[in-house]
Amino acid sequence: MARRPQGVLRRGWTTGACAAAAARAAYQALLTGEFPDPVTIRLPKGETPSFPLAQKVLENDAASAAVIKDAGDDPDVTHGALIVARVSMGAVGSGVTFHGGSGVGTVTKPGLPVPPGEPAINPAPRVLIREMLTEVATEHDRVPDVAVVISVPDGKRMAAHTWNPRLGIVGGLSILGTTGVVIPYSCSAWIHSIHQGIDVARATGIEHIAGATGKTSEAAVRRHHGLEEAAVVDMGDFVGGMLKYLNNHPVPRLTIAGGFAKLTKLAQGHMDLHSDRSQVDFDALAALADGLGALEPVVRSVRVANTASEALELVAGLRLGDAIAAAARETVLGRLSASIELDVLVVNRQGRTVGHAGS
Repeated sequence: MARRPQGVLRRGWTTGACAAAAARAAYQALLTGEFPDPVTIRLPKGETPSFPLAQKVLENDAASAAVIKDAGDDPDVTHGALIVARVSMGAVGSGVTFHGGSGVGTVTKPGLPVPPGEPAINPAPRVLIREMLTEVATEHDRVPDVAVVISVPDGKRMAAHTWNPRLGIVGGLSILGTTGVVIPYSCSAWIHSIHQGIDVARATGIEHIAGATGKTSEAAVRRHHGLEEAAVVDMGDFVGGMLKYLNNHPVPRLTIAGGFAKLTKLAQGHMDLHSDRSQVDFDALAALADGLGALEPVVRSVRVANTASEALELVAGLRLGDAIAAAARETVLGRLSASIELDVLVVNRQGRTVGHAGS
C-alpha cells in the first residue's frame, strides 16, 4: 500500500459518478442535439460536482460522452481512466437498461452485488445513472426508455491490477461507488474487495478461506493447505476489517497467513498492520525470546534490532515463529465471535514457513 502523503488531500470521484455524468451528458445531447459541458450531477449526499467532457459523439440514434476519472490524491488504479457512456433509445416501457462495453467486466460467479451474466456495474451506480437520466427525461417531458452502454477503453488492462479476475469478473473493470466520492487513503475499495472475496467464496461453496497479508504469504498458504486461488483473500493490513465481516458472514475454517513482522504486530494486539498505524514492540519481542530460552546477549540484540526479520534470524532455532503464530491466533480468537476453526501461518521474506499454530 502506498504511503499517505502529508497535508490536506484532494478528494476524487468514483467510476460510478463519472459514468453517471457521461450518461447524463449523452442523453441530453440525444434529446437536444447539444452536450452540456461541463455536466453537473447530484450525488447521494447532496454534492453537485461538475465534470468536463473528454469526448462527445452525436449519431442519428445515439450519443456518447466520456469523462476522465479523477481519483484526487488517492492511489487508485483507475485514476485517469476514460469512462464512456453511450445512450440510445430503447423499446417503449423498457426503462433504463445497462450494458457493458469494452473494458467493463462481466460477472461470472455468484455472491456479488449483481448476478452472473450481468455487466459489472454495481447497484449504487445503476441507481445514480437512472436518477440522472430520469431528471433529463423529466425536463423534456420524456420517459427514460434508454439503453446505456458503459465502456472503459483501457479497462481490461487495469482490471489485471484489481481483484476482479479472482472474483470471477472477466474482461474488465467494475463500475463502483456508493457515495460517488473517493476519500484519499480511506482504503474503502480494498475493504470492499475483502468483503466481496468472502461473499464469492461462501456463495461458491468454499469452506476454508485464508486471509493473506501479501503475495508471498498467499503463495505459502496455498502450498501449505492446497487452497485454490478463490479461497485466498488479500486482506493486506486490514485483518480487523476482515474479522469484523467474518463475524457476520462466517466460514467453517480460516487461516491467517502473513510475514513475520506483520504477524508480530498482530500477536501484540494490533488489528491494522500498516507501518503508519502500528509498530513492532521490540521490548515485547525480546521478552518473548527470553521466555523461549534465548541467551542474554541474544535478548539484548533482539531488543535493539532494526527489523523484525533481523530479530527472527537472531533467535533461529528457538521456534520464535511458532510462538508468534500462537500469540497471533489468540489475538484473532479474541476478536472472532463466530465459531470458526482457526490456524495461523507465519512466513519469512523468502516465503518459507517459520511458524504455525492451530489446526
